[in-house]
Amino acid sequence: MTLARPFRRTFAVVEGLTAAGGVMGSVMLISGTGTPPVSVLQPVGLTSWVLPGLWLLATAAAPSAVAAVLALRRSEWAPPVVLLASATLAIELLVQIPFLGPSWLQVLFGAVAISMRQAHRLVAGEALAGRTASE
Repeated sequence: MTLARPFRRTFAVVEGLTAAGGVMGSVMLISGTGTPPVSVLQPVGLTSWVLPGLWLLATAAAPSAVAAVLALRRSEWAPPVVLLASATLAIELLVQIPFLGPSWLQVLFGAVAISMRQAHRLVAGEALAGRTASE
């Protein structure tokens, strides 16, 4: 099964930009550039931003990059991987709020996670309708 063209582009662009943002954020955290004070991490026993940077890379950048590549290749696996990337992004946002407080970036990326979930529902609905019509 190939991915419908409009969703393929949407998935590829949005997930690609999300992956790029995740990589940039990870590099900033790991290098200590523009990070909040380390004191916000003391309640959980961390003394640097390296582990949170790796967490961001694993939960936001990597899943979104895989989803973008699969969408570009028109893989039938793109929609479920987009759903997985949306879920891991939402988890990432929920984990960081207690430490950093709310921010406009969390709202922006939360909207991305929700919109990709909705796009996945549309693709899944099209696939289901196509299977029903062909049976």
